[in-house]
Amino acid sequence: MPWNDNAGPGPWGSPPPGDDKNDGGRNKSDPGRRPSGPPGVPPPPIDVSELVERVTERLRATFGGPGRGKAVMLGAGAVVGLWLLTGAYVVQPNQQGVVSTFGAYSRTSDPGLRYHLPWPVESVERVPVTSIQTLDIGGVPGAEVPAERLMLTGDENIVDLSFTVQWRVSDAGKYVFNVREPNGVLKDVAESAMREVVGKTALTPILTNGRGQVETQTRVLMQQVLDRYDIGVYIEGVRIQVANAPQPVVDAFRDVQRAAQNAQSAANVARGEAAQVIQQAKGYREQVVREAAGDAARFNQVYDQYKLAPAVTRERLYIETMQRVLANSNKVIVDNKGANAPVILPSDTFRSRAPAPTAAPAATDGVAR
Repeated sequence: MPWNDNAGPGPWGSPPPGDDKNDGGRNKSDPGRRPSGPPGVPPPPIDVSELVERVTERLRATFGGPGRGKAVMLGAGAVVGLWLLTGAYVVQPNQQGVVSTFGAYSRTSDPGLRYHLPWPVESVERVPVTSIQTLDIGGVPGAEVPAERLMLTGDENIVDLSFTVQWRVSDAGKYVFNVREPNGVLKDVAESAMREVVGKTALTPILTNGRGQVETQTRVLMQQVLDRYDIGVYIEGVRIQVANAPQPVVDAFRDVQRAAQNAQSAANVARGEAAQVIQQAKGYREQVVREAAGDAARFNQVYDQYKLAPAVTRERLYIETMQRVLANSNKVIVDNKGANAPVILPSDTFRSRAPAPTAAPAATDGVAR
């Protein structure tokens, strides 16, 4: 039996006679049902004008008379008006609005009262562009040390390092559409850049006075990578929060640091003492040179006088020399040439000359001692 034979009972049998439910809820008198012809004959074409007229009559029967249709139209207009009003939005002074049309980027709106086509045609996402946002890498100080804090330095040591990245959105459209998870991308780029910079730096500068250089190099490297990604983010700065040796070896490392500091202090002291000796030697040299120059100048002056009066000069030099030699001597020179009377000297002439005693301090109790 062919499957297109509508006259037959079909493979599942014939429907019960008089059963209108198996006829799709319509009987043969239903004007909306296409009449079926004999087998093998195509059905007649549909009259479109007749179908439109029947649909119009059914709508009129559903909504009633002209007054009720007007109310329905007013209600529909109000709904449409409210729907159009949902497209108004406000962008704050620190924000930019990113408008998308059916999910695709359309435009970027500035602060103020703006309008876009209502959902689902267009939608807007407000992005803060002036606020400085912070991203912590390595956890906060005092917390458990995660694996991302342990980094290998350029001299093959391990440093426990955590830092903070300060950033802001420079292009809201790129920030929303060019990257799916901005915070995740920023964290990965920050950790990668810091590891690269630390891997080229020795441990001691990272722990002491080289942090500023590490921070600057990390910020520059992060910005270069993010610019290649074109995600509309600007890095304001990188700040190292914690930089220590790993906890299991921190005591030994502190001992090494103290030893290095002591060695540096000893070297500084030695350099200071050497500089002092050098300055003293320079001073002594200058003193000797000046004294020699003075002696030479004095000798030249005496020689000039000697050429003018040799006898007088010899006598004066002899007297001055004897005065210097006998100034502290306990000897008495007596010239008794031509004298007849004996010379009598005091009894204490040849005694040693002791320094004069100092006066005793006055008594504080007012009683003479």
